[in-house]
Amino acid sequence: MGVTEIGLLLLFVLLLLLGSGLWVALALMGVAVIGIGFFTGAPTGLVMGNSLWSSISSWSLAALPMFIWMGEILFRSRLSEDMYAGLAPWLGRLPGRLLHVNVLGCSVFAAVSGSSAATAATVGRMSIPELKRRGYPDNMVIGTLAGSATLGLLIPPSIILIVYGVSAEVSIARLFMAGILPGLMLIALLMGYVIIWSLLNPSRQPPPEPAVPFRQKLWASRRLLPVVGLIVAVIGSIYTGVATPNEAAALGVVGALLLSLFSGTLNLRNFVEGLLGATRTSCMICFILAGAAFLTTAMGYTGIPRELAGWIGQMDLSVYWLLFALVVFFVIMGCFLDGISVVVLTTSVVLPMVQAAGLDLIWFGIFLVIVVEMSQITPPVGFNLFVIQGLTGKNILQIAWASFPFFLVLCLAAVLIVIFPEIATWLPETMSQRR
Repeated sequence: MGVTEIGLLLLFVLLLLLGSGLWVALALMGVAVIGIGFFTGAPTGLVMGNSLWSSISSWSLAALPMFIWMGEILFRSRLSEDMYAGLAPWLGRLPGRLLHVNVLGCSVFAAVSGSSAATAATVGRMSIPELKRRGYPDNMVIGTLAGSATLGLLIPPSIILIVYGVSAEVSIARLFMAGILPGLMLIALLMGYVIIWSLLNPSRQPPPEPAVPFRQKLWASRRLLPVVGLIVAVIGSIYTGVATPNEAAALGVVGALLLSLFSGTLNLRNFVEGLLGATRTSCMICFILAGAAFLTTAMGYTGIPRELAGWIGQMDLSVYWLLFALVVFFVIMGCFLDGISVVVLTTSVVLPMVQAAGLDLIWFGIFLVIVVEMSQITPPVGFNLFVIQGLTGKNILQIAWASFPFFLVLCLAAVLIVIFPEIATWLPETMSQRR
């Protein structure tokens, strides 16, 4: 049997296992065992042991459970209420008005949770009832929440950027730096769309909020200071070189515990639930990483990545056509898998092509995350769509239609990153030169 036939057979087995509802990590390991056991002469047990151990013993992974725990702690604090109270007075008279609370609120929470699903759930619980009570149209309430929640994947400290950094063996600190400007660009694009929509549809939004004195706005903003201060401390310590990502993650956990303590939300129940939640999520991610590493090694023994890279090379695609093909591929994959699974599953096959095309791996990591963000609101199985369905009880097709304009905004962001790669590369290069 040729390499192409082996590849198609293993792909069919993978889809079959995933479709059966088997855990993603076990499905990856099952395909790897079949690939090595039936189509190579390598010792399956030895390869599995080495692959699993090397994939989860990386020191870079130590930051992962700490950042997840930080998000779990703040998830159970008064963050959402403080966020709304601090942002709303500033946005009541801007075109689009309190719809911008969804965008900026998701941006703030994304920076401390790193999860798009957690961002959608937390901000949605607070904003959906309030915005509907004030008369904002359902499609914009849902759409702004769905689109903005994807920022949890990009704005550092991002869990998926840590996973990509480990898989691609690139600096996580540089990836975090590279995510700042694209994250700000996405916030600007999302807010820009809301402003344009509001100017074109003045009759579909409630009247302006009552004017709030400047001093009162500043007083309301004090509730944002603790969380913003924590974000600045964590990210700033990495960018200035004071702390490594692992040390900054520990700093974030301590800061989140102190914030929760001073806000009166830290009790034994919340502490234990946050710790268990972080443990479950971290174990799930590490299990997937281990399965993907084993599959990556198995694919190397079968020669499938080399064959695929050679086949694409023979097509003589330009860089832009290669990126377009990868966008289509990742969006389709993202319809059936969560973002982390997409990254770890495809890295071994995609990165050789990307390197052969001369693309910077730091830049490609940011591009990849934006594309994965798109897949999170792509029907039929966009993860954020199901989170919002649980919050609103609406039909998934209604939610998908409301989210579609924001899917196009994310497409525009991906195009801008391709046309102007400096958006992602300028900050890490500048910081490296200063050091």
